[in-house]
Amino acid sequence: MTILPAAYLPSIEYCAHWAQERCVIDAHEHFVKRSERNRTRILTANGPLDLTVQVVRANRPRTPLCDLRIDYSKRWQHQHWTALVSAYKASPYFDHYAPRFEPFYTQRYEFLLDYNLGLMTLLADILGLSVPPLSDRYLAAGTFDDGSPAVDLRPKKKQGTNFTPVPYIQVFADRMPFAANLSIVDLLFCEGPRSRGILRQCRL
Repeated sequence: MTILPAAYLPSIEYCAHWAQERCVIDAHEHFVKRSERNRTRILTANGPLDLTVQVVRANRPRTPLCDLRIDYSKRWQHQHWTALVSAYKASPYFDHYAPRFEPFYTQRYEFLLDYNLGLMTLLADILGLSVPPLSDRYLAAGTFDDGSPAVDLRPKKKQGTNFTPVPYIQVFADRMPFAANLSIVDLLFCEGPRSRGILRQCRL
């Protein structure tokens, strides 16, 4: 079993675990700044770019993720969607998937957890996966109640991972080397229906 954070447009490594293993999302963990919980990385003509969802009182220590509210005082939705369109409008599958993602950049969600889960539900439908169940309490690292070992992907900085991605043709392959482990949208917009198969081929 793998413990996942509720991530914003999660990484390919995250989704490879999701596609290959039994997973659970810890909805009661403490929010970690500068992490996948509210940050994703895409590939632009100038290289990788981080996109961050603005949240209220992110500096307050030990705030449960399920209580964290989104801050709409800055135009991050407009900035993110503009960046996604600019980066991927020339990709093979952007026009196919873009209408399904765009509402997440016009509608408002009060809580970050609900926003992330909405996007994960969309990703699950596109990839043919099931959304992992949510925990009803904070999950301690180590083992689950049934004694099975837990692979914990929640730390801010993952150390010692054995993840090996499967390369694919990215939008700017003619001018820059392959950028590994970007947001799942990079894979989706470039490979479309082949994305799930690629996730299952990644080594964990």
